Amino acid sequence: MATMAAPVSGVHAESSSPSGIWSWLTTVDHKRIGILYLVSAMFFFVWGGLEALVIRLQLAGPNMGLVSADMYNQLFTMHGTTMVFLVVMPLSSAFFNFLIPLQIGARDVAFPRLNAFSYWVFLFGGLVITLPILFGLAPNGGWFGYAPLTTKAYATGYNIDYWVLGLQILGVASLAAAFNFITTIINMRAPGMHLMRMPIFTWMSFVVQFLVILAFPAITVALVFLMFDRFFGTNFYTIAAGADPLLWQHLFWIFGHPEVYILILPAFGLVSEVLPTFSKKPLFGYPVMVYSGMLIGFLGFGVWAHHMFSVGMGPVADSVFSLTTMLIAIPTGVKILNWISTMWGGNIRFTTSMLFGIALVGLFTIGGISGIMHSSAPADLQQTDSYFVVAHFHYVLFGGAVFGIMAGIYYYFPKMTGRMLDETLGKIHFWTFFIAMNLTFFPMHFAGLYGMPRRIYTYDAGQGWELFNKLSTAGVILQGVGMLVFLYNFIKSWRSGPVAGNNPWGAPTLEWALPSPVPDYNFAHIPTITSRYPLWDQKADELVKSEAETTVGGRLKTAKELGIPMPFPTIRPLIAALLMSTMLCSVLFIHAGNLPLAMTIGIGSFLGLAFTLVSWLTSPLE
Repeated sequence: MATMAAPVSGVHAESSSPSGIWSWLTTVDHKRIGILYLVSAMFFFVWGGLEALVIRLQLAGPNMGLVSADMYNQLFTMHGTTMVFLVVMPLSSAFFNFLIPLQIGARDVAFPRLNAFSYWVFLFGGLVITLPILFGLAPNGGWFGYAPLTTKAYATGYNIDYWVLGLQILGVASLAAAFNFITTIINMRAPGMHLMRMPIFTWMSFVVQFLVILAFPAITVALVFLMFDRFFGTNFYTIAAGADPLLWQHLFWIFGHPEVYILILPAFGLVSEVLPTFSKKPLFGYPVMVYSGMLIGFLGFGVWAHHMFSVGMGPVADSVFSLTTMLIAIPTGVKILNWISTMWGGNIRFTTSMLFGIALVGLFTIGGISGIMHSSAPADLQQTDSYFVVAHFHYVLFGGAVFGIMAGIYYYFPKMTGRMLDETLGKIHFWTFFIAMNLTFFPMHFAGLYGMPRRIYTYDAGQGWELFNKLSTAGVILQGVGMLVFLYNFIKSWRSGPVAGNNPWGAPTLEWALPSPVPDYNFAHIPTITSRYPLWDQKADELVKSEAETTVGGRLKTAKELGIPMPFPTIRPLIAALLMSTMLCSVLFIHAGNLPLAMTIGIGSFLGLAFTLVSWLTSPLE
């Protein structure tokens, strides 16, 4: 391995970036949009955590009366919806936005305005789903919303309407982002950045975008059917009218299981950046890691019905989905073995980021092993809808996705902000989270095996569940303490943390050759890449222009001073996102029996959206 290139120091990027609230509302800079995703998702993380805290306090002992059954239904529906769609996915999107152009040597994403539109659509969709809980009207049918229980005959209020409309809005955001990033990765790689030289995070992100494009149409169809049943009196899910009661389950889970990999693959990518850096070794088996990620994406579409072993599909279907579920464990196991091999014999530094990365390897392994147990239909029949399943998917999604994303936040915070997070506070956060996570979810395995079902808001004493629920509740409270430590560290370090420099970790990938924080144009000239780890194998001045060429008066030159054309900031993506969200939500007035008002708002929003898009498409980009 060649000597690591020395970073350029003493350069400040802030002067080349716009400031003020208006600049954030109008930004089309992929890095700023990534930060918007990060901050928004952290807000929803706290919100979802508070929902979980109330759930666990309600279940801390038998026959508790902290909340009513209806409010409990709203809380557990919103907790699942929030954590899946408003926390883990947008946290992944924060890294997609911030990192992908930097890692492939591009100045921006392919469609900057579409990128901004995607963020604002996500934000409005999240608010549509989240705000109703303040009025006791939050979605209350479970985060997977099984029909026909969510049809108007069984859910007469507005609760499910907000869930249906909010998820459709969020789906637009995800699809817009996916097309943008696929185009960016295919068309905008720097010279020499061959596919097999791309960082693993970019590769896993690439796979995820295809999963989004192929999986989200299924849930969109399911939601449109449900919306038509609720608002227009159709019978897609009406059993008495001859509908198939399993239609929703098939449509939802053919989306829902690829969604698991949409959530976890970005975390796998982040950990695959962290472990080599802090082991001072190249990633073991890079090609196999790439192919295993693609195989996970492919096989992810062939396992959905293992969520449905109890519905009576028959022995042939059960056998097929059992085998595919066992098979998908192979590429996942390959990744775990490669991460261990990367660390084996390395010069390991136990930074906070590294600790979170190592924890992902262990915790995801536990969740994966219990997942293999569910691949056996007879065993799954005993475990399904019990707290054993709750323990399983939290080890996968919290121990896997959230821990991986935390590793990424500690790793890339210096690049995003130019400052370092406090490592002492970071380690307190890690150990608190690690202990709390296991204290919360490991006892759920035993509660499930003792027969505790999911989705109950209270239980009688004497069933052997009390101790496990008390331990889980204590774990959630401890998680809250860890989250407070993290938020304090995050805010304090952003304002006054030590200046990071370009490459404080000695990392090997291209983004670390740039100043911290990164200027709006990313690269003063597009670099030429000759290896998979350019900062370990090439000199810094081969990748970026020298400090003398890019600075003046102790600051980085602006894009204008360097003669680099950049997209204009614009408010149009925000307006278009607001109008599209308003247009979809206008059908709520049909539920209220006011068709004229629904048509007026819907048609008015559509015309405004059309005008905004025409103005958007005909205005100059630069």
